[in-house]
Amino acid sequence: MDKKNLAFGRMNYILLGVSVLIIIIGLILMSGGATTDNSYNPEIFNAMHIKVAPLVTFIGFVSIIVAIMWHPRNKEEESDK
Repeated sequence: MDKKNLAFGRMNYILLGVSVLIIIIGLILMSGGATTDNSYNPEIFNAMHIKVAPLVTFIGFVSIIVAIMWHPRNKEEESDK
């Protein structure tokens, strides 16, 4: 397989992997503190669940866009060593 025919370089895949991990961390932070019919858990309105976790997830999605648009500046990065 010829590396010149690939759509992304090595750095693009690394950035995509990190971005997916950031999104997973954001979704994990968003989960937790369930309320059932018998009990009410006020922790579902915690600042981490409604402010921090969506921000982390949003940063992950923006970083996916950056990872897709990433283009190496010089020929040495493009060769993927």
